[in-house]
Amino acid sequence: MDPLTLLLLLPVVGAVVVAVLPDNRPALLRYTAIGAALLTLVYALSLLTQFDLAAPGIQLSVHHVWNAQLGTAFALGVDGFSLPLVLLTTLLVLMAMLASHMITHHVKGYYLLLLLLEAATMGVFMAQDWGLFYVFWELVLIPLFFLIDRWGGKNRQTAALNFVLYTMGGSVFMLLALLMLFDATPSHAFSFAAMAEGAKSLSTGEQTVIFLGLLIGFGVKMPIFPLHGWLPLAHVEAPSPVSILLSGILLKMGSYGLLRAIEILPAAAHALQNVLFTIGVIGLLYGGLLAWRQSDMKKMIAYSSVSHMGVVLIGIATLNTYGIIGALYQMVAHGLVAGATFMLIGLLYERTHTRDINDYGSLIRVTPRFAFLIILAFVGGVGLPSTAGFVAELHVLIGGFQQWGWAIVALSLGVLITATYSIRTIKQLYTGPMRLDMQQVEDLRPLEWIAAGTLIVGMLVLGFYPAPLLDLITLAAEPFVAAVTLHAPAISGGAMP
Repeated sequence: MDPLTLLLLLPVVGAVVVAVLPDNRPALLRYTAIGAALLTLVYALSLLTQFDLAAPGIQLSVHHVWNAQLGTAFALGVDGFSLPLVLLTTLLVLMAMLASHMITHHVKGYYLLLLLLEAATMGVFMAQDWGLFYVFWELVLIPLFFLIDRWGGKNRQTAALNFVLYTMGGSVFMLLALLMLFDATPSHAFSFAAMAEGAKSLSTGEQTVIFLGLLIGFGVKMPIFPLHGWLPLAHVEAPSPVSILLSGILLKMGSYGLLRAIEILPAAAHALQNVLFTIGVIGLLYGGLLAWRQSDMKKMIAYSSVSHMGVVLIGIATLNTYGIIGALYQMVAHGLVAGATFMLIGLLYERTHTRDINDYGSLIRVTPRFAFLIILAFVGGVGLPSTAGFVAELHVLIGGFQQWGWAIVALSLGVLITATYSIRTIKQLYTGPMRLDMQQVEDLRPLEWIAAGTLIVGMLVLGFYPAPLLDLITLAAEPFVAAVTLHAPAISGGAMP
């Protein structure tokens, strides 16, 4: 069996094993699921030994025709864009499971759905056929809907319904755009390569219409302004481990899909370059300002995710090597930081039953381990030097300056807003008078310390030593930028839009 198919099947097999275990053994169910997730992570890391950093393009490919008449195939592959996100997925799913000890009802269903969610998400990142990509994209909705609806807060049903309706609405536009592109493809195949070849025959206007449909579909999941309405409620109502996956992985599906859309529709990307930049800046500042206003910590982190994904969109919109590298690095950095932050705030909420920062004070006296990791998580969110976010934002800043000059100063303003609400939160949590009902808060347990600490260490390692990940991303970014720059003038009638 080829490596990528095996990687895809590992969590599915784990889910099957969990499904046949007895319901009255919650500890067995939990540790079986954790074992499956750990095995998936280890195997995903082993793929790095098979990945050739001297060979750009898709590697570890597998291609099996499903329906020759429809042009669909089971086609998988990874490159410098998708492999880091596959690794991020396997890591965050394992950490989310380690932090799921508070789930005490319907334990079997919970861990089974998490494993199926892991498989579907990896499928999105590994698919090399737009038909297969769309199947995995829609499959992600099913476990997420039930995870929010069954194990969420008091408004969980509204949150789950909003999430599904928003995402399915965006998926309709995505599907229509893909069908238009399929119709223009002479070979009538859904493979990435075939559709990219077919798009060359389209005018800039036709490409732009198709690209806008894909932008709506991917923009809902990123989420970009104003398609972000589902995000705050879903984050607040979802159980904290699911919030880790929502923010850490699921948002990256949208930005990853947008990169693949630009790859096949370069003329449209150039035509809408300034529009994408404007949307990114609006999301950066709007998300930051709304996060600043929140006293509910989960809402604050949710809106901060909108702001950080604005940085990703700005990086993608540069269409140059520095910006694309910065966007991919920010996707990984934000996955680690948001995952750690949601985990820590969720664990704190389990102990105090409040997310309002005004209810806290001087917790550093009773929860020093919480304090240490939460401070580092917020430092990573700001993107200070020695964190992964700094490396990402520096690349986006350089790429943005090359493309738009001093207009990129908006990125610095977004960083200042992030620093403001981060410092306010740390101050409110760990300084001032201590409330009487906060004197008995339990500090992090060993397993929680390992789970959250792993994400924080990852953020710091990628900040101090970014070269390996930069090399991996650059392997895909340079040919991506070269292809987009080369083909756009020819497709758009000989002039750069």
